[in-house]
Amino acid sequence: MTEDGTVHDDDSLLTIGAFAARARLSPKALRLYDRLGLVVPAYVDEATGYRWYRAGQVESARLVALLRQLDMPLARIAEVVELPGAQGAQALAAYWAEVDERRARQATLVAHLRDRLSGRRPTMYEIRTCDVPEQAVLAERRHLLADELPRWIPTAFDRLTRAAAECGGVVGVPFVAYYAEVSPDSDGPAEACVPVGDVRAAEAWAAANGRGGAVVRVEPAQRLACTRITKAQVAHPQILSAFDAVEDYIAREGLTVTGPCREVYFADWESASATDEVCDIAFPVA
Repeated sequence: MTEDGTVHDDDSLLTIGAFAARARLSPKALRLYDRLGLVVPAYVDEATGYRWYRAGQVESARLVALLRQLDMPLARIAEVVELPGAQGAQALAAYWAEVDERRARQATLVAHLRDRLSGRRPTMYEIRTCDVPEQAVLAERRHLLADELPRWIPTAFDRLTRAAAECGGVVGVPFVAYYAEVSPDSDGPAEACVPVGDVRAAEAWAAANGRGGAVVRVEPAQRLACTRITKAQVAHPQILSAFDAVEDYIAREGLTVTGPCREVYFADWESASATDEVCDIAFPVA
């Protein structure tokens, strides 16, 4: 072995100390990356446990260290380092978009909690009323907890929207109705609803596909008291402040709630940014 830690018979192999120096990482970090499968030594001496690395692994080790500085989960790091350059860049961009969205949600939650703790009445919600006509809806009801909603809502809307093609098409804005509290401890139920144009065709479709859990019902013409929120504000628990604001308005105006509260998703969720308005929090009232 040479003084710099290089193995005599293969100059591409480095001791962990020499490799750590080149990668500007500590041996402790390299041992962690080895355990996690992120930077695996090229050779491990079974007798001594000494680790040896190839010089070509330096850039990969540096990349892992840089991604760790972004607080990227280790599983995501493993994906990024295995991808070709352009695909790795796309994976990194997707991760950072998620970070931005999470930060926006957290900022909204901080603002909500600051108002709540200080005793100030939130002024961010503008409450309005609107009238909606009678409409037939394809509906899918589920008992689920709050952390299951973000996965269930888009998949339920997708199933119902595809079914609507056989029922006169989608003729209104999809919404989720809540028949009981949905929280980390209470499982609703919630009901995803997609308005369709042909109630008879919808009834025939539901009869033929009843095992999937979809039903048809007619929503009566009604007035809604509602407020509009951004994508960031949809996250639980900050969304609860919007529901509270509408309920406070209903109480102040002496109105009566006549049906389940709902989230009306009028914007494309996937293309919306965290600060885009995507949803109305609404209560049927009289």
